[in-house]
Amino acid sequence: MKTIENRKFLKQNDPAVYAALKGEEQRQQSGIELIPSENYTFPEVLASLGSVFTNKYSEGYPGRRYYGGQTFTDEIENLARDRAKTVFNCEHANVQPLSGSAMNQAVYLGLLEPGDTIMAMDLSHGGHLTHGAPVSHMGKLFNFVRYVTNPLDGSIDYDRVRQDALASKPKMILCGYTSYPRDIEYERFKTIADEVGAVTMTDASHFGGLVAGGAMNNPFDFGFDVVTTTTHKSLRGPRGGMILCSRKLASKIDKSVFPGLQGGPHMNAIAAIAVTLLKAQSEEFRQYAQQVIKNARTLADALIKRQMTLITGGTDNHMLVLDTVSSFGIDGRRAEEALDAVSITTNKQIIPDDPNPPLRPSGIRIGTPAATTRGMREADMEQLADWIVDCLQNPEDEAMQVRMRDDVESFCRKFPVPGI
Repeated sequence: MKTIENRKFLKQNDPAVYAALKGEEQRQQSGIELIPSENYTFPEVLASLGSVFTNKYSEGYPGRRYYGGQTFTDEIENLARDRAKTVFNCEHANVQPLSGSAMNQAVYLGLLEPGDTIMAMDLSHGGHLTHGAPVSHMGKLFNFVRYVTNPLDGSIDYDRVRQDALASKPKMILCGYTSYPRDIEYERFKTIADEVGAVTMTDASHFGGLVAGGAMNNPFDFGFDVVTTTTHKSLRGPRGGMILCSRKLASKIDKSVFPGLQGGPHMNAIAAIAVTLLKAQSEEFRQYAQQVIKNARTLADALIKRQMTLITGGTDNHMLVLDTVSSFGIDGRRAEEALDAVSITTNKQIIPDDPNPPLRPSGIRIGTPAATTRGMREADMEQLADWIVDCLQNPEDEAMQVRMRDDVESFCRKFPVPGI
């Protein structure tokens, strides 16, 4: 009831913001969201984010706060930490990072010294900006050695990773990705790290929900030291981050997050993380995680049948990277715009050794978490593949785009967005 009343206040007192909110709700309902880093959160998460926990400043940790009145904030944060440890089978969890970038920075700064060497995936081959891209602050502060994928099939070349690790002697080996459509062989990374005496870290931001749901391997099962993950994306929670680690690293990680990098945590987001992690323990969520991968593989197969070129030739996870230049003769920006015109949302994406600039790359990146959340299944992925290929084969055909947009929006009405 309060939510309805608050909406009335917003409509009355700030009609411009209210109109934008309603417009975004309509956009999300009427289009197909295929950006792999986006999802629809649980309705209970939306309720938690709009709760009175947003009013409370809680600098510090449970039992060691710098402000009074922390009875219920301590309960919430302890719930979130305990549930994270259960879901990911780890010894310690810090749920305070405000974002994915902040959580990764806290790990580097907490466990290493400036100038230390970190081995991570090259940005153009699937790594993330926070994995040492030269334009990032962490790329300037630490010495990143970047491994690349095999040019023949797009897979990680573990023999090359080992050779580079033996030569550079990194203090940390980081695996994880933002645009790599395959699983990771954690045991091989762990063997290499042990050989050179490096800390092992996985950035599971994209696939954390699939690990939580048992659909992908858990790095802790292979002896990894640290796993980071954002709490939105495949986990379907609020925007935020978590650092999961072994007990021996707990103190360093906590001190690095606070007071090392951040001040007060966002307690409304931590309440929403606690809600998310309870959801992640359900059988329904496990089935969801499995379906995300089934849908991605079905979509990949359907696109390949239509002669589309996929980086690595398919997927093991929730995402696909499409080479639009070799497939259709158009760059990723133009492909993104054409699909936007038919209410299918994607994002332009660089491909390995891309000759084109980042704002006009050679591909797009798509994923199935949001579509799966709405209840779409394998047969729907086949239809989606037809729309994608037909649209990108005719990016200038405005009449076709109008017809296809009507079809897409009619299709979407069968799949309500949770919480809207």
